[in-house]
Amino acid sequence: MRASDAPHPEITRRRLLVTGGLGVGLVVAWAAWPRRYEPNLVEGRGEHVLAAYLKIAEDGRVIVAVPQAETGQGVFTTLPQIVADELGADWRTVGVEPAPINPLYANRLFAEELAADIAPTFERFAGTFATRSATMVTAGSTSVRMFEAPLRQAAAAARARLCMVAARRWDVEWEACDTANGFVVHESKRLRFGELAADAAELDAPDDPPLRMTPGERLAGKSLPRLDAPAKLDGSANFSADVRLPNMVFAAIRQGPIGAVRYLGGDKAAAERVQGVLQIVERPDWVAAIGQTSWAAERALELMRPRFRTEGELVGDDTIARELDAALEGDGDRIVARGDLEQAFKGATVQTARYAVMPAAHASLEPVTATASWEDGTLSLWLPTLAPEAARERVAGALRIGAGNVILHPMLVGGSFGRGIDSEPAVQAGFLSRLLKRPVQLAWSRFEDILRDRFRPAALGQLSGKLNGGRIEALLTKVAVPSYGEGVANRLLPAAAVARAVANAGADGFAVAGAETPYGIAHLAVDHHPADIGLPSGYWRSAAHSYTCFFTESFVDELARIAGAEPFSFRMAMLGGQPRLARCLSTAAALGGWQGGAAGTGQGIAVHSAHGSHIAVLIEAHAEGARIRCDRIVAVADVGRTIHPDIVRQQIEGGLIFGLAGAVGCAPGFDAGLTRAHRLGQLNLPVLADTPDITVELLPGNDDPGGASELAVPPVAPALANALFAATGRRFRQLPIALA
Repeated sequence: MRASDAPHPEITRRRLLVTGGLGVGLVVAWAAWPRRYEPNLVEGRGEHVLAAYLKIAEDGRVIVAVPQAETGQGVFTTLPQIVADELGADWRTVGVEPAPINPLYANRLFAEELAADIAPTFERFAGTFATRSATMVTAGSTSVRMFEAPLRQAAAAARARLCMVAARRWDVEWEACDTANGFVVHESKRLRFGELAADAAELDAPDDPPLRMTPGERLAGKSLPRLDAPAKLDGSANFSADVRLPNMVFAAIRQGPIGAVRYLGGDKAAAERVQGVLQIVERPDWVAAIGQTSWAAERALELMRPRFRTEGELVGDDTIARELDAALEGDGDRIVARGDLEQAFKGATVQTARYAVMPAAHASLEPVTATASWEDGTLSLWLPTLAPEAARERVAGALRIGAGNVILHPMLVGGSFGRGIDSEPAVQAGFLSRLLKRPVQLAWSRFEDILRDRFRPAALGQLSGKLNGGRIEALLTKVAVPSYGEGVANRLLPAAAVARAVANAGADGFAVAGAETPYGIAHLAVDHHPADIGLPSGYWRSAAHSYTCFFTESFVDELARIAGAEPFSFRMAMLGGQPRLARCLSTAAALGGWQGGAAGTGQGIAVHSAHGSHIAVLIEAHAEGARIRCDRIVAVADVGRTIHPDIVRQQIEGGLIFGLAGAVGCAPGFDAGLTRAHRLGQLNLPVLADTPDITVELLPGNDDPGGASELAVPPVAPALANALFAATGRRFRQLPIALA
């Protein structure tokens, strides 16, 4: 997976940012960057490239290049479905392959939304920087929102070229031709795509080819068979850990506790006595065992008992709580301001509540894995990455080789939930392969995976509200949480981080995203209080929305009770400016048989809007001793126009389960720089027996598609907490929720 072969000036992104800064050097380099990029898809035998996203083979196969990672969310079906629909293809002939690294596939939308949160002055340039640096990222529920338009345009251009070739053979106007089920048709005449592909590839597409307006049978909006399902069902789908190369060895690694700064040594003799162990590799900050099997490598490190030196106070639950408390009491940065909050609070009765969330692990089923092979100065990587170009540059920089000397093979991803953004194992595997001069597969143990995670950070929220006339008139939300948006940007979009640093923006809107509620509140403010809790933080499915929604929807429920109002009606009265969200809420209440959330009902509700989509969740739950039982979840979502309804439902349902996991588990707990949880079974994750009855309803709509993969995660925790209040009479203001 190499970068585009289009000509580039002799300047790297890193050199541009470091030596040019944001002054004259940047202006000169900006002018020097190319404005046009060529596709770099590899043509197999009989295949012809008709667009950056599309190849057509002479046997009639339509191959769609997908620039997003398939993590189980269905992009290997949804994005090809957009192409097939616009092209007029037969779904039975459609295949998929990962797109190579190329600026044409940059996720401009994610870059712009990230820059809007951490560097607003840079937002209008972020998309261009993302393109010119080939920033390919799968995150932020952006796949369909970002790529529907370019995919349709590419397919329309290919369709026009196929029609032009057929029209020449039939001596008719190409505009009079159409496509259907893999054929170009005109009256009673028809030709297969495969018969036209070679000649069509030689033509230039017309400017602004028209999009299909043909009524009747279309693929968009249908729940077609998933393209990735057969291989996953029969076991032939390959993940990174399935890669096998000649002469390959296996590696296990230890990196020490959180805060470790240096490896001190261990019992190498004990490690080397393990049968199948080939070598112990010691580095300043980590140690690896190389074995003929992964078991031998892991067993060697267990016996070796590596020791590490740390500096400063070791992180623990108590230190995290202390830092959050101090940050909340300190000065904050105002992210959102509406109305006159100070005047609204003056002399008024103000209700205040404080909420907390503990750090959460990603807990992906697929362990952190990377396979590397160094040969003749070139490093090949097989990696489950969500950010291929960022990973390639990170590895190249760490090994001090050119990015062009790194070939990246993107693999199917087993969940990830944001973990695949980072590329530490790729660097380690690359170093080991170069050192050993043979292929190496590195797999982190589950303990290492949990301990060295980039966690969804701990956060503390304090909300203050004023009631007036049975509704919220003023609301102040203060959130103490690390400024981790800058770290995400540094790993994915360095230009935005540099712009933010130069502008001395200070505030991190990414860390409090979602705190600006959808309700019509006249006076509202959101303050971010940066906290240094001593933990590495990263992107976790739904990011800050996962805790800001918990803060807000829990507090709204409390205010409804104080106002003597029923929680559903209380919310509806403030959603006059949000008709789509109000419809979700009213539909959920009707489907779920809402009984007012009265004592003993065990019912709770919550709403959320994000990424152009809206959702309402109703939960029924009860306490069974010290155990929480979630009995039923009813979710109603409006995600706009849907490409593949079943995949959207799957994403909503998966988000509900993930949100439930975050509500009752996922927190590993910390003590003396170590996590108390060492295995998935210790994270209190829901299992099949805990799965509630789930109803997902999608509201029809003609709005542009919104995001679905992260939408359902945030409202689950507050809806569950509100349901438990109705069941037990106790308020639960901390995640994960614990009855004992």
